[in-house]
Amino acid sequence: MNGNYQSNTHVFYSPTKVSIGLNAASQAAHEARQFGSTKVLIVTDPGVVQAGLIKPVELSFRTENVSYVLYDGVEPEPPSRIIDRGAEIFKSEGCDLVLGLGGGSSLDVAKGISIMAANKGKILDYCGVDRVSQKGAPLILMPTTAGTGSEVTRVLVLTDEAQNTKNVVFTPYALASAAIIDPLLTFSMPPAVTADTGMDALVHAIETYVSMSATVFSDILAERAIALIAENLPVAWAKGSNTRARSNMSLAATLAGMAFGSGGLGAVHALAYPLGTEYHITHGRTNAIMLPHVMRYNLSGNPVKYARIADLMGKDIEGYAPLEAAELAVEAVEDLLDAVSVSFRIKDYGIPAADLPKLVAGGMKQARLFVPNPRDLNEDDVISIYKEAY
Repeated sequence: MNGNYQSNTHVFYSPTKVSIGLNAASQAAHEARQFGSTKVLIVTDPGVVQAGLIKPVELSFRTENVSYVLYDGVEPEPPSRIIDRGAEIFKSEGCDLVLGLGGGSSLDVAKGISIMAANKGKILDYCGVDRVSQKGAPLILMPTTAGTGSEVTRVLVLTDEAQNTKNVVFTPYALASAAIIDPLLTFSMPPAVTADTGMDALVHAIETYVSMSATVFSDILAERAIALIAENLPVAWAKGSNTRARSNMSLAATLAGMAFGSGGLGAVHALAYPLGTEYHITHGRTNAIMLPHVMRYNLSGNPVKYARIADLMGKDIEGYAPLEAAELAVEAVEDLLDAVSVSFRIKDYGIPAADLPKLVAGGMKQARLFVPNPRDLNEDDVISIYKEAY
């Protein structure tokens, strides 16, 4: 690890409790009881219900006589109205605890509902850093993918439909009261979803690791996550029922979430956002598309850490100068993307070259994420990265 750990203050955010293991979902009712809950709002999406992933949670609640209400109205890249509607249901049904079950969208919606249970107005009123004044309802988060790490972060992302932008709420009140990670809930992910969510976790780990905001905590967590993903993502993609690979990917996603919750993200996320908002490509896939191109641009900003990434991903860096070894990190990422059949070329997604100015404009709207990025960017740099990615 590299960093001036003694001269800086480092902060680490995480849930009060994290449980991870096979069949951990059966503990849902027990955890709800720990917070004195008598009626739970389960927040999820129709796909999770259809896949039967809600069954172990419902069984747990029925076994322990915990009452619950199901809100399965979550949409991808969740619009703010989904959170506001969920908060209305929470209050009208007399619920006292929120349980989020699903991918990052469901978990982020659950966080928003928890916050709005105790705060006035609309969730869009709280976008930004530390603008939430009151702690919300108790919150249990249970991921069904191994990607976003949302179950362990203080961040929730939502879409402002009027502005067609992604907005972020940063608050310690978005941290789960308890996170329950059961790898069995991820087994039904098809290969493409496994790849997209796994690459999302890798982006979290890599961006945090090379960030100007990296901490002693994020470095430790990110290194472990990068190594786990490099080793296990191809296996989980190839054989979804491989228990070891699925378990390791669940662990890696959680570690990566903890890492960026204490470190920070960067230009990969900034330049991926418009691909999602404009073309409705999944968040994980947009991150995957942009990752090697932003990495290549960033190498000179932190060659030592990029060299370490290459090493963690299985490249032999012995005898290479740092910048030469750093280039192997890009090669390692491209090899991994090829192994899980993910194209990192924008043109392969049916986006015309004439739309590049639109992507540039969207990426520049996320310039706040350029601040912790290891290399500065201006608009000309953004144009060159998109052109290289095309």
